[in-house]
Amino acid sequence: MEVLKVENLRKTYGKGENAVHAVDDISFSINEGEFVAIVGASGSGKSTLLHLLGAVDRPTSGKVIINDQDIYQLDDDALAIFRRRQVGIIYQFYNLIPILNVVENITLPCDLDNKTVSKSRVKELLHTLGLEHRTDHLPNQLSGGQQQRVSIGRALINDPAIILADEPTGNLDSKSGEEILSLLRLSNKKFHQTIVIITHDLEIAAQADRVITFEDGKIVKDERM
Repeated sequence: MEVLKVENLRKTYGKGENAVHAVDDISFSINEGEFVAIVGASGSGKSTLLHLLGAVDRPTSGKVIINDQDIYQLDDDALAIFRRRQVGIIYQFYNLIPILNVVENITLPCDLDNKTVSKSRVKELLHTLGLEHRTDHLPNQLSGGQQQRVSIGRALINDPAIILADEPTGNLDSKSGEEILSLLRLSNKKFHQTIVIITHDLEIAAQADRVITFEDGKIVKDERM
């Protein structure tokens, strides 16, 4: 079953001879439960693509369809709600709220949605992420790896259609990075979570089920591992 479908997607900055085609007329789809890596050099357009897939930025043209919803047919308010409910985003620099503790950061999407938080879901995530003994800690009391675990929990809490991870290990030491990748792999298997990870690291990409290579705004290779 297709979770994500991209049709003739473009993102252009500037006009005329100064135009930069960051994403240049690409089409692909991702099925439920896939673990996909999108790789490319710095400046290849892969982060722009992630922002388009995650409804963070609007395309110049084309479609992004998530769970049969053409997301860019939604107005800004409806799009923000859809993104909060259906898309989990994990950033390189965590983006945690400094005055909220671990549980409050994880459950923030539910609180913004005025949604009752499932205590069993929170407990399961805390156990899976190894954060049971850090529930009351603030972000500045956590290591980088622990903060990234919190951001993974926040991305998973609403059981989204898809999780997008933007260089999630880029700010971590190698040991913490390996642990984060293992957790993403575990969430893919345990929760059957669809995951797309953006990375320039081919060793990280090799752990995915499928690797899409991005270059100059275009897909140049799409292969299953």
